Amino acid sequence: MAGREILHKMKEKACFSIATPASPDTGKGKHKSRHVTHGYHLVEGKSNHAMEDCLVSEMKQLDDNQLGLFAIYDGHMGHSVAHYLQSYLFNNILREHDFWIDPVSAIRRAYHTTDKDILDQSKYLGKGGSTAVTAILVNGEKLVVANVGDSRAVISKKGVVKQLSIDHEPNKEKKTIERKGGFVSNLPGDVPRVDGQLAVARAFGDKSLKRHLSSEPDIVVEMIDVDTDLIILASDGLWKVMSNQEAVDSIKSIRDPKAAAKHLAEEARNRKSRDDISCIVVRFQ
Repeated sequence: MAGREILHKMKEKACFSIATPASPDTGKGKHKSRHVTHGYHLVEGKSNHAMEDCLVSEMKQLDDNQLGLFAIYDGHMGHSVAHYLQSYLFNNILREHDFWIDPVSAIRRAYHTTDKDILDQSKYLGKGGSTAVTAILVNGEKLVVANVGDSRAVISKKGVVKQLSIDHEPNKEKKTIERKGGFVSNLPGDVPRVDGQLAVARAFGDKSLKRHLSSEPDIVVEMIDVDTDLIILASDGLWKVMSNQEAVDSIKSIRDPKAAAKHLAEEARNRKSRDDISCIVVRFQ
């Protein structure tokens, strides 16, 4: 597919078009057979740029399997890469020949393939990039979570929270970055940055930094049991101002996942988060 066709398709699916006002976006869905409900909410930040977060929150029937597809994409230096991921990443994962027998290997390959496609399309997508956290719920029983960057997924079982993703912070991967010829800056009053620019050590895109960045995902498989309460996926606009346990505790009495996601985003704004905030809540009832 030509680059211009890709951009057109992305615009059709974009969370926010360029002309859309800075208003919240909320959605809700339900998978009746497994009593799984999901909802999302996005709020544009107070920074001087257009909304750069994007998400996927949907149930999909594939042959005899019911899939829940959930993802947060937090773009930087523009929203094109986040929109590309929204359009293509899950499709690339599900097209892998061994997804059903070895989802971890399939997801890892699809992440790398998608990143290569993004870099090949940099003429059209620009020089920016995006973090990603993806969660695939298989038949309401198995959850496969992958991520690059600092968008995060957490799960609650009987109110006890477990983080399923890894925050890929530059300081944590400093030696690897330096072995690749890069550096991590630690200027007073600022966060650690790769080559003095990017505040995450792994991301999609970012062609000018790619020699020193990784798109290698961390992947975990978590079984869903009777103790599972909920899952939260969110961009760092939430996690900068709330701990994992605080986020779960704040919505434990809100049964509607759409209302829960909205509450989390509004609470993050109340705590002075200035970043874009995108949040998905998946409830098991």
